[in-house]
Amino acid sequence: MPEVNMKKSQDGAVDRGAYVLFTLAVVGIGWIIAAANTGIAYLALGTDVVPIITGFIGCVVFAILLRFLHCAWWLAACSLVPAVFVLVGSVQYAPEAALDGRGVRETVRITADSASGGGGSNHRYALVGQGGRLKETLDYSGDHPKWRVGDRVEVVHDPEGEIPLEVASDVDPGNRLGSLVMGVVGWTGITLLAGRRGFVRRNAGRRPVIED
Repeated sequence: MPEVNMKKSQDGAVDRGAYVLFTLAVVGIGWIIAAANTGIAYLALGTDVVPIITGFIGCVVFAILLRFLHCAWWLAACSLVPAVFVLVGSVQYAPEAALDGRGVRETVRITADSASGGGGSNHRYALVGQGGRLKETLDYSGDHPKWRVGDRVEVVHDPEGEIPLEVASDVDPGNRLGSLVMGVVGWTGITLLAGRRGFVRRNAGRRPVIED
């Protein structure tokens, strides 16, 4: 990829105003990526793979923009840490917020476990509520399940059937939103640092160790 062609003054220095605008543009793009992927997750309720793919692409694009802004790779690599929070938050907030808003809470009893009798570590618990047996099952993967046959547990299920049933205590859209905001704040801080350091690096004529 070619280097970003920043406007320079007659003495060869990078224009500060242009670099500030470039930095703010990258900050804005980061916010747009987070917001857009959250919107995609709303539109694709029940299909996590779609926002996961689009969110991953957005995070990669943001890292590439940081590389150009910083004129080095290490801050772009650091941006992958808050990118995880952005990806997880944007993918999980929408379904949990929808489930929390329109979901039906019900205390049910576990009547059967598909993994009992040597069925492996993939547990599919059959549930019975006040209206009879639920069509959905409570799924758990692991050798040490949280529940046993006969236990009672409060669940939330989607009356429209788009979002999988969840245990009520696991539905926490506020926590997912906090993760998303934390990731965006991390991106913003890294971008501002990248803009400052990139401006200095370009004025000094320094280039990345790994050239494109």
